[in-house]
Amino acid sequence: MNRVPLAERMRPQSLEEVIGQDEIIGQGKILTEIVRKGEPVNLIFWGPPGTGKTTLARILAREYNADFVELSAVTAKKKDIEEVVERARTNWNLHTRTVLFVDEIHRFNKAQQDAFLPHVESGLIILIGATTENPSFEVISPLISRSRVVIVSPLKKENIVEVLCRAIGAERVEKRVSREAIEFIAEISGGDARSALGDLELALSLAKKVDKQVVQTAIGQKMPMYDKGGDYHYNNISAFIKSMRGSDVDATLYYLARMVMSGEDPKFIARRMVIFASEDIGLAGNGALNLAVSCFQAIERVGMPEGEIILSHVAVVLAKARKSRETYDGWAQAKKVAAMSMNSPVPIWLRNAPTSLMKNLGYGEGQKWEAGFHLDKSYLPEDVQDKPIFGVKGNYNHNQE
Repeated sequence: MNRVPLAERMRPQSLEEVIGQDEIIGQGKILTEIVRKGEPVNLIFWGPPGTGKTTLARILAREYNADFVELSAVTAKKKDIEEVVERARTNWNLHTRTVLFVDEIHRFNKAQQDAFLPHVESGLIILIGATTENPSFEVISPLISRSRVVIVSPLKKENIVEVLCRAIGAERVEKRVSREAIEFIAEISGGDARSALGDLELALSLAKKVDKQVVQTAIGQKMPMYDKGGDYHYNNISAFIKSMRGSDVDATLYYLARMVMSGEDPKFIARRMVIFASEDIGLAGNGALNLAVSCFQAIERVGMPEGEIILSHVAVVLAKARKSRETYDGWAQAKKVAAMSMNSPVPIWLRNAPTSLMKNLGYGEGQKWEAGFHLDKSYLPEDVQDKPIFGVKGNYNHNQE
């Protein structure tokens, strides 16, 4: 006998039933206000899996009394889009709105996304897209400009616990599931309500009494949610670098562990550490660059999992090191000044004088072939001598004993 999955049975039917998402639902919040005013808005829901993007789209369509059409950008073809437009025209003649929900809208190419534009502009279609990727990079600008981007956040642990308790009550299995099991499912859900409900349903199918051990047996080892080419990849490496910059050793190791456990390329991590050593530590710790380069070479030679120790060792050193941006800022200023004066003549006394004529003209005048020889003149072209370069921005120096 076919049975609707628990996650589908527990899908909220109104905004009031939605758990979490307090930033977008509630008095004065965007989705509540859209429903209150009764004026449909094109929306792009951006958030991780299992946070309710599809549910919110269905609720809005119901509130609009609209015909709800759902497409998956993974499987939809040009013919499917044409059929939706034709259906929307029929609805229009019947004075019925059409809400088109496109799941994983980032999977549509530019031409497919362009196909929606005239129908969105005319109001024939109310478009609601869902994406796990940053829409700034994955959704064409004309669609974004005609839509409101709404961030749908991962649910907090207490939200997941509430979702699970609601489901347990609805299924009347309160006596079968321990509190420890509920807490454990919520802990490992990663803010994904659909995943949590699926874990609960599987555990209930395996045993009459569900405790933590039963849940562990049911779900095995969960793979972390990590996309090497997407936001999770960039958010984690960004947090790792900023933690080293802020000399927070605990956070540095935490984000390093997340990346390593998710299968991130260790050489990618090591490369970013090499950059960090020069960019953020610089003159405050001249040995940091050599250490970071040695880390990269060691990762190439040793590999994983032993390389984890090398990565963590060097990451801690970089986090605890004193910080200086003198060389980074100086280089940025040098490029800025050079870009404005590329044709400024090099001072004549800095030029080589391979011929007697050039010597007579003053080329290389006053120079001596001595180590550390310095003439008391500006070595810069005349028209940029008043433009300081090194130290111009007032570097910061964060000391960490």
